[in-house]
Amino acid sequence: MKPAAARISRSLELLAGLALGLLLLAGCTTAPRHETNNRWATTERVIIPAQIISNFFVIACPASDGTTQHFIIDTGSTATLISPALAQRYRQKNPANKPSAKVKVRSASGGEIALEPVRLRRLPLGATSFENVPALLFDFADLSAHLGVVIDGLIGFPVFSDVLLTLDYPGARLVISPLPMPAAMRPTSPRSSTLIFSHEHPTPLISLQMGNESFIAQIDTGSDGSLNLNPSGLHPQFVQPPRAGTLISSLHGDRQQLTARLNQNVLLGNYLIERPIVDLSEQLSSIGGEFLRPFILTFDQRRHQVTFEGPARGPITMEPRRSTGLSFSRAQTTWRVLTVIPNTPAEQFSIKAGDLCIRINGELVKDWDYARYAVLVKSTAKITYTFLAGPKEIDLELTVFELVP
Repeated sequence: MKPAAARISRSLELLAGLALGLLLLAGCTTAPRHETNNRWATTERVIIPAQIISNFFVIACPASDGTTQHFIIDTGSTATLISPALAQRYRQKNPANKPSAKVKVRSASGGEIALEPVRLRRLPLGATSFENVPALLFDFADLSAHLGVVIDGLIGFPVFSDVLLTLDYPGARLVISPLPMPAAMRPTSPRSSTLIFSHEHPTPLISLQMGNESFIAQIDTGSDGSLNLNPSGLHPQFVQPPRAGTLISSLHGDRQQLTARLNQNVLLGNYLIERPIVDLSEQLSSIGGEFLRPFILTFDQRRHQVTFEGPARGPITMEPRRSTGLSFSRAQTTWRVLTVIPNTPAEQFSIKAGDLCIRINGELVKDWDYARYAVLVKSTAKITYTFLAGPKEIDLELTVFELVP
């Protein structure tokens, strides 16, 4: 009998697209379904600092050798992915010294890649660790260059099956706590909302409401997107018709994203998200980092429940999505154009996919991390990009506009 493929999140899709171009870690990863049998090595509450990089939830864990290891927390993934260097340090020895059969990993779009399985004797996360953790080897070099920080691993949802897991987006921190006693009720604040997720699925699926229609969506912290909406069987209404967005790379090849703002509100428990931005999909609907940023999420896998804690008053609104009409894959010395978004001001220039940008507003691209560039796009009216054209350099000034108002 063939084992089911492990599921990885949309974040891994980003990665494959950049390594095929860079698999854009976005929306759900699966690997063969086996019991994790991992064990939390401590029993005290641990707080780990995090960074929200391009809407990915990245924790920073000091290591015993003085370095800092970075991990993406991916609730949309059943698999944990580890860099070869980290695996070399923490993997259990293979007594037979035989290579393990590779595991097929399925992305959200249905494509598959084969990765080598390992078992880690321990997975250290700052002041705590998990023991006996099954993982898959993955080369994060392209993603690390793209995000501007060395990524050592992607931690899937099953690792946290025996703890209370809190992802605090506003506070930029991860909290790992012991599970409450069965008879104990976890105190909730008046502004929290607790939802049940399916116990039949290895990643958290919850019910959302759009207008007067309900639908199921995955909580996918390994996605940088907003509401990834499969409209099948639903009747979404839009402020403006969906338009082409950035290029999404996946194992099946590249496809143009379709994006829009709903003319309907979305209800998540007690929280009303006012006319959110959505990216249309043929896959399972999901909510990613852009949608989750106002919330503190606490997962209790024993009780199959997740608690959302958000702003105290009023509806939650999403800012317009601004752009110059270009999307890039980032490296240390150059940014490579992935796509020129159709029907945008950028089309009037001679820019094409594959072109290399070396400066932004006169500064080398190595001086522009995600956060700084995002602030620039959000706040300025024009950006000057310097492109290589053979031995020459060409400056092009592009207008920043609202891709989705």
